[in-house]
Amino acid sequence: MILKMLDQENEVSVTKLSKILGISEVTIRKDLTLLQRKNLLVRTRGGAIRRPVENLNEDTAISRKSMFNFHEKARIGKLATKLIKDGDYIMLDSGTTTLEIAKNLGEFQNLSIVTNALNIAEELMKYNRFTVVILGGHLRFNSHSTIGPIALKTISHFANYKLFLGVDSFSFENGISTPNMEEAMLNQAMIAQASQVIAVFDSSKFNKRSFCHIATADQIDAIVTDNNLPVGYLSRLKEKNIALYLA
Repeated sequence: MILKMLDQENEVSVTKLSKILGISEVTIRKDLTLLQRKNLLVRTRGGAIRRPVENLNEDTAISRKSMFNFHEKARIGKLATKLIKDGDYIMLDSGTTTLEIAKNLGEFQNLSIVTNALNIAEELMKYNRFTVVILGGHLRFNSHSTIGPIALKTISHFANYKLFLGVDSFSFENGISTPNMEEAMLNQAMIAQASQVIAVFDSSKFNKRSFCHIATADQIDAIVTDNNLPVGYLSRLKEKNIALYLA
């Protein structure tokens, strides 16, 4: 019934489904989660939408990305903060999952944070106690971030930071990739200067490949993701000495 309604309306809410089907909202949420795991729909805030036809080379707007797998991203962002300690120098790449990290820094008193994301910088302003640096460059509207030669030049002034990297696609064969060429170049520069590279992404990004290569799997020190790992990934990550944290 849920899938049939999605075929007709494209989007459904938990409240509406609960009333129509005579089932509690708790049960509806569990059903939506199950259907998402089967790749039959995408969870949104308060409901679900039909799973769109996937185009990994499409530069999707961050407002749309934020609708997908938001529960998983929230858990991943919260868990990723466990890899941070007071006094750290960190870099937060743009993205919906890295934004969740910024939302969960309340326990820290002293952090130095560099970011190329305007929405992340705005989130960090709420703490009013961190040193925050925004990379220059021209604005990439889809991701609310800065890119280009000015951003690349600015990164050269920083080093030995923990990099939390948002990832569009990951596979062992092709590493990490993104649809946008300038973003790929900026991410490469971030990785080159980092002391530790921590990729944060939900499990829907596994076994995918986008247009622009960023780095090989061997260049990643740790991955923070949800617990829906593809079969065989746990052992392969151990083989490559990539630390794994499951939210």
